[in-house]
Amino acid sequence: MCGIFGVANVPDAARLAYLGLYALQHRGQESAGIVAIDRDGTTRSHRGMGLVSENFNDQELSRLPGDMAVGHTRYSTSGSTVLANAQPCFANTRCGALALAHNGNLVNAHLLKADLVRQGAIFSSSSDSEVIVHLIARSDAATPDEQIRDALEQVDGAYSLVITLGRTLYAAVDSRGFRPLALGRLGDGFVVASETCALDLVGASVVCELAPGDFIKIEDGAVTHLRRLSPRPVTRCVFELVYFARPDSMVFNESVDKVRRELGRALAREHPAPGAEVVFSVPDSSNAMALGFAAESGVALEHGLIRNHYVGRTFINPTQALRIAKVRIKFNPVREVIEGKSVVVVDDSLVRGNTSKGLVAMIRAAGAREVHLRLGSPPITGPCHYGIDTPTREELIGATHSVEEIRQYLGVDSLGYLSLEGMLAAAGQGPGQTERFCHACFSGDYPTPIPEELVQLRHAAPLAGAHA
Repeated sequence: MCGIFGVANVPDAARLAYLGLYALQHRGQESAGIVAIDRDGTTRSHRGMGLVSENFNDQELSRLPGDMAVGHTRYSTSGSTVLANAQPCFANTRCGALALAHNGNLVNAHLLKADLVRQGAIFSSSSDSEVIVHLIARSDAATPDEQIRDALEQVDGAYSLVITLGRTLYAAVDSRGFRPLALGRLGDGFVVASETCALDLVGASVVCELAPGDFIKIEDGAVTHLRRLSPRPVTRCVFELVYFARPDSMVFNESVDKVRRELGRALAREHPAPGAEVVFSVPDSSNAMALGFAAESGVALEHGLIRNHYVGRTFINPTQALRIAKVRIKFNPVREVIEGKSVVVVDDSLVRGNTSKGLVAMIRAAGAREVHLRLGSPPITGPCHYGIDTPTREELIGATHSVEEIRQYLGVDSLGYLSLEGMLAAAGQGPGQTERFCHACFSGDYPTPIPEELVQLRHAAPLAGAHA
């Protein structure tokens, strides 16, 4: 999961991209980068490991002049955590300098890369995003528009992309629409961002969210909708609405806050907690779910856990050791709210179980009489191939343990997962509607074929992919 940001025809574009990446920092904390293009077509870039604030200051941004820019903040799901894999990717091609920022994962990148290497291509990173760069550069198509299209028609999986080629900015979303991308207007220019909250921060008005298969270019202050990419069944990632996106964003034309409140209401209907006196969230992604649960159940909503906002998101840390360490300093219980009470703790999901186990122990130590854990999504039983860091089945507690075993492991009095049907309905998928969301990590129903080589590379257990 990554955050991408593009700017066209706006003065001091790099500073605008810097602000946009701040709004998208929750989507990736490992590296950040900006490529800027001036009116002469000269391209300059800066990339570094760590947060946006750690990589950019006024001096760095002053070295990135231009009215066009591409920005990226990275959370690795393909390729190691090293500077070589930081984005935007950059290359000089026969059509001009190319910069690319990618959110998602390609399921056939390893096959395409092997073929490109046989043809003499030299890769400078282990990221699957670089495959797209090589495919564009090697395309025999007559125009830059068609070169990019040619490349995108060869890759499969999840991609939302912002690309500059010369003085033209392109944006594209794969035909299944796994990851969000929104277009905004700012004065005489345009902005493209992973989430609308980034458009809000820079003062851009939302023009539209790119639909699955949309392919646009922004040139000379005008937006052109190019011929759409080859159609495929729409399967947008439901976990964007459950966890990843900020609640103040509109994602897949849904209010994230509204969806999460409905997830909480559905959870209260499916798994009430009779006798509970207090309900509170595991902040911040489940705050709205706790509001919904409290409204539906009538249980008093309180702030039972205080989050240290100087610590990043535990789920998207690259190593298990870092996840465990951060849990201990990320949350602190409010004893006056918890002591002597039966409490309902609402969280969005349970991936590995380590964070929740530690939290439950903290809540018990604060004096809770009973702890009832409610989760706004079903058990995660399979890895994601499309941009979420769940690389092996063995890491997924829902894949290896029953609900009762998980309850015992966590040390809670009761445990309730929202059903798949309840989650999809809350996210806006109507009865009988089958082509809207990807829920493979919950259901095992993968919307793309999964090459066996990819399974062997990333996963310890075999996994059945969808037929082409």
